[in-house]
Order: sequence, then C-alpha cells, then structure tokens
Amino acid sequence: MTPQDTPVALGSDHAGVALKATLRAALEEAGHPTFDMGTNGPESVDYPDFADAVANSLLDGTARFGVLVCGTGIGISIAANRHAGIRCALVHDATTARLSREHNDANVLALGARVIGPEVALDALRAFLNTPFGGGRHERRVRKLTPEWSLR
Repeated sequence: MTPQDTPVALGSDHAGVALKATLRAALEEAGHPTFDMGTNGPESVDYPDFADAVANSLLDGTARFGVLVCGTGIGISIAANRHAGIRCALVHDATTARLSREHNDANVLALGARVIGPEVALDALRAFLNTPFGGGRHERRVRKLTPEWSLR
C-alpha cells in the first residue's frame, strides 16, 4: 500500500471491530490518513449507521476510499450502496478486490470478518488501494450504474 494522500474512512459493526482495527493499523503504518467512523466495542449496533457515515465521508470529500466490515460484509455493503455515487464491493480475496477497482471503479471495500481472516483481508485491502480503475469499456458500464456521479 503506497500512500498518495489517500484518506480512507473505516466503519464496522460489532462483528467487525477487531478486523477493522487490524486494517486501520496497516493503513496508518503505510502512511494513509484514516477516519474511524466507529463502532469501537462489542455492544450490538446497527451496521447501516456506519455504512452511512463512511459513504457520507466519501461523498463530502473527506475520504477518497472507504472500508466497511461486518460479520459477512453483505448487510453493510447493501447499506453503503444505497448512496448515489458509492460503489461498494463485497470482496473475498485480493483478486476480487483488484477486479472491483479495475472493472467497477469501486470506492468502498466491504469485508466479512466472520468469512475471511486478517491476512486475506490485508491482501484484499492492498490490492484494492493499489489498483487503478481500468477505464475503457468499463467506464461506459460504470456510468450506467451512477450517471450523476463523475468518475475520478
């Protein structure tokens, strides 16, 4: 992960707290500014609240990328994708993370803490941040997903 003044917003529910902490430490060690939108403890919380906070931080320009973690990654990715301009990809490994950036210009990475381990999650995070959007034929498709959103 090479920092390029790439601020990353992180959010999780109670199931994702430990994995989020691991990801945040790796981001900070690599020099990425981070914004932790919560949660930070084991008490049961509602994942849409944290997906909304991360999505809003991208939409208002505070962060360039987002990382969301819940038990499976499914619910939190659905919640994030309700925001126009957010392309949240639920990934399971470095390959799906790389392709989510290259083909879909994903701007939020979602991970399932109960589905993948920390090493796979770290590999996925590195691939996500180090892969540029491929453009070309993919740009046309991404524009059909969110025509009101300008591609970066």
